[in-house]
Amino acid sequence: MTEWNPRFSHAFVAPDAVIGDGVEIGPGTVIHPRARVGAHSRIGPYCIIGEAGAEIGEGVTIEAYCEIGHPAGTSDGTPVVIGDGSLIRSHSVFSEGSSFGEGLVTGHRVTVREQTRAGKGLQLGTLSDVQGHCLIGNHVRTHSNVHICQAAVIEDFVWIFPYVVLTNDPHPPSDAFRTGPVIRKFAVIATHACVMPAVEVGEDSLIAAAALVTKDVPAGKVVGGVPAKVICDVDEIKLKDGTGRPAYPWRRHFHRGYPDEAVRSWLAEFPSGE
Repeated sequence: MTEWNPRFSHAFVAPDAVIGDGVEIGPGTVIHPRARVGAHSRIGPYCIIGEAGAEIGEGVTIEAYCEIGHPAGTSDGTPVVIGDGSLIRSHSVFSEGSSFGEGLVTGHRVTVREQTRAGKGLQLGTLSDVQGHCLIGNHVRTHSNVHICQAAVIEDFVWIFPYVVLTNDPHPPSDAFRTGPVIRKFAVIATHACVMPAVEVGEDSLIAAAALVTKDVPAGKVVGGVPAKVICDVDEIKLKDGTGRPAYPWRRHFHRGYPDEAVRSWLAEFPSGE
């Protein structure tokens, strides 16, 4: 890049970058030639966009000091793709070769490495770290300080709470790399839990806080302890709201922020929330 784009005199925008209508770019931001920024997006100050390629959808907000399309050196050279309507908060870094559906939302200082494939509605909490080569479904929600190892698979509608660690090395440090855990739909992993390599966490299961999960978790079960063992069925846990209703599967009663189509299917599955 040797010239300024005259549309953005306060930022350094390559003339051959593709910038949509109504885009706002903050001062000191660098937009590389391999960047495409969709209409009505807003990029804050002092960002680096598209050094290794970036395709940013429409209506995306990227706050200050972010790097989108960081060159990983181990990827295949494809750009990072950020879906429409996403919000990436300040000081976050997304490497090349990953893709995210519409409605991605992050906290601050999130890191996502190369070759991560995620569906729509992903939420990544502050200081969360996705180590790349992961498959993540739709409407997955993580809280702060979550570590997702390479080669993890996380299906739709999973909840992962603060300080959870998913691992892929059975006796670190070593070269005995295994696949990461597989987390099935609607599973919940509570705070400070650790899930070991290649473990499968079943659909609608609950991993209790501070559990060390070394074996597969059956669907619809609660596990806890070190090492984790089956405690009970998930529907034996009751809501602490005086109703006595089962707390799990959580979609019986918790619908906030989910798409109408999903909520309708859950209401049909649990007509009275019971």
